Amino acid sequence: MKTTFHFQDGDGFYEQLLDAHQNLSKEESDLLNARLILLLANQIGDAKVLKDCIAAARQVPSSPPA
Repeated sequence: MKTTFHFQDGDGFYEQLLDAHQNLSKEESDLLNARLILLLANQIGDAKVLKDCIAAARQVPSSPPA
C-alpha cells in the first residue's frame, strides 16, 4: 500500500468527485461512492493491498490537543 502522496492532481480529482455528486440524492450519492470504490478496487486488484487500505481507512485520526 502506498502511504506517500501519489496524486498527480489531487485538487482536480477532489473537484471532479464533488462535481460528480452534485444534484444527487443521498441514496444516489451513496451508490456513486460504492461503484467508484469497486472500480478503483478493481484497478488495484491486489487483495492484500485492498485489505490494508480498508484497515487504514477504518483508523480514526486522533484529534489535535486543544
